[in-house]
Amino acid sequence: MTRQSRMVRKRSHAGKCAAGVWPIMKVLRRPHTGTLPSRMKRLSALLLLALAACGTTPPPSAVIVPVEPEIASAPAEVFASAPAADVPAAGPLRAGIIAAAIREWEYFGQQTVVISDGEESIPHMGIWEDEDPEHSARINQYWRSVGSARLSGYDCREPWSAAFISWVMQQAGVAKSLFPPAGAHRSYLNHVLAGADKPEALLRPHPIRQYQPRPGDLLCTTRGRNPPDEAPETLPVSLAMPLHCDIVVARDGQLLEVIGGNVRNSVSKTILTLSPEGYVQFSRLRPWFLIIENRLD
Repeated sequence: MTRQSRMVRKRSHAGKCAAGVWPIMKVLRRPHTGTLPSRMKRLSALLLLALAACGTTPPPSAVIVPVEPEIASAPAEVFASAPAADVPAAGPLRAGIIAAAIREWEYFGQQTVVISDGEESIPHMGIWEDEDPEHSARINQYWRSVGSARLSGYDCREPWSAAFISWVMQQAGVAKSLFPPAGAHRSYLNHVLAGADKPEALLRPHPIRQYQPRPGDLLCTTRGRNPPDEAPETLPVSLAMPLHCDIVVARDGQLLEVIGGNVRNSVSKTILTLSPEGYVQFSRLRPWFLIIENRLD
């Protein structure tokens, strides 16, 4: 089976081998500027969103061997783009979180998603979860961080975005008592929400309209086929619905860049536009509602 025919059968975010849990909006295809093979350049981004199934099964000879990647230091430009008053210098833990997320995004081919004016475009497609044994095995590393060693990128019905976040936190050296690794976002978010009133809390939740995000924070959204009409003004006591979180890696004026796993079948960077005041704007395309402020070091 050719790579192109496999890609037509890909699924969208969060392990649903169908159209995906976020609504399919009009997709704007921008020119591809990367170095992927020419046949990738000719693929419409619509194929990425209108997905039917996970395209492959693991080859019999594929052996998943976890290999710990080298984590680079956070690039200086991550914090150089925003005013110093808005984005203070990162300590080693927060910088490590950003560096680990960026490195994984680069490893998966730098897939980029742009959300603007109620539409989603994918100007650069990267490498997908089940594209080859190597990248499937990397997702197995994420799963191992939450105690699910049998899963890999070939298990396309299993949403791995929370495992990705947990793995990044572990790579950065964040204590499990602060951020308990989990295969579902609600597990660690409920841990954070339980300590929201503690002045000494190092991970502090905020509604999106009450806090301006900065690199190292988490930006969280609900997911499903029936998104809410607006973001809540108060914090929930606890969470039980399907969720997704991304790691904020850069802020440049009104542009915010976040990286997350299992976003359109890859580790993707999503670029969104903040309000003129610097707050995340609610969108039914991505119903963001919660920011976890990172006060580590």
